[in-house]
Amino acid sequence: MSTKPNKSIYLADDDEDDCMLFEDALREVSLSAELLTANDGVELIDLMEKTVPPPPDVIFLDLNMPRKNGFECLDHIRKTKAWEDIPVVIFSTTGQEEMVRKVHEKGANFFIRKPGSFPKLKQAIKQILDIDWTKHNWTPAPENFYYQY
Repeated sequence: MSTKPNKSIYLADDDEDDCMLFEDALREVSLSAELLTANDGVELIDLMEKTVPPPPDVIFLDLNMPRKNGFECLDHIRKTKAWEDIPVVIFSTTGQEEMVRKVHEKGANFFIRKPGSFPKLKQAIKQILDIDWTKHNWTPAPENFYYQY
């Protein structure tokens, strides 16, 4: 395992099955990672207000959620001084070009379309955890922004 120990990961997703699959995949990729989940955007913002600082290493953010969707969350995160540099990975079933472009412009760091298989989900999580965000505090060019496994 090449990931550093004790990574802190937040996942905001209203789909219970997707959350459980994500957690299972994360455990197989990194035993020491800590995962905090929120069932929608309002919960995510509440969680962040209570726990940050310290910031999580990365936030995986679904777009289609009730009460406060991923676009609204991303906007809120990027406009909050203490949170603006936290890496945000959009993690969604949609792969519509317009959506990808919109979150890229709003400051997401990556867009990963939810993989259709468990091994691909593990590969996607590992790829994100392997990024050293202290050296790569950037958003890639649009052509390198969207991953579909």
